[in-house]
Amino acid sequence: MDRAKFFAAVRSSLFGGALTQNQVNGITAILDAWRASDMTDLRWLAYMLGTAFHETAQTMQPVRETRAASDKQAIAILDRSWAKGEMPWVKSAYWRIGSDGKSWLGRGYVQLTHKGNYIKLGGAIGVDLVTNPSLAMREDVALKVMFVGMGEGLFTGAKLGHFFVGAKADWLNARRIINGKERAADVAGYGKAFHAALMGAA
Repeated sequence: MDRAKFFAAVRSSLFGGALTQNQVNGITAILDAWRASDMTDLRWLAYMLGTAFHETAQTMQPVRETRAASDKQAIAILDRSWAKGEMPWVKSAYWRIGSDGKSWLGRGYVQLTHKGNYIKLGGAIGVDLVTNPSLAMREDVALKVMFVGMGEGLFTGAKLGHFFVGAKADWLNARRIINGKERAADVAGYGKAFHAALMGAA
């Protein structure tokens, strides 16, 4: 891949003409993880990049839910949104500190949430995310969570291979891998833009 050509394309199509060094670093980390993986379908890579673009609010860095600087701040923000009825898709306040003294709020490139998912993904990648859920913010861990979670369907049961295989490319419904239909059209658009850049730089 001609990475200079790829970055020039996404700089224009997705990032408003300018990329920060942190954005470049984050995208590079994802590209490097892809190269080291056994995945081969560029649509998978494009959809992961599009998902990270959305889930990290375009920072392309592992972030805490709400992009707060601390868990305490994130919990307060989420509590306010919950009280105002701004999160109708959320069934329970998973971010609140439980009897174990931990918050299972979203962290990473794909916003890993709920204790059960921390247990499941931690086991799958060989990292103890239960003792220290904040490890999901570490770049190498966040990459593994995204690649394994989306590749094997560990978030919702839906996986990349269900939507991108052979001639099939269901960019819209691929959002089910992470979060049902929430912002599905937006994420589909991001994925397609990354795919166009990848193909143009191949």
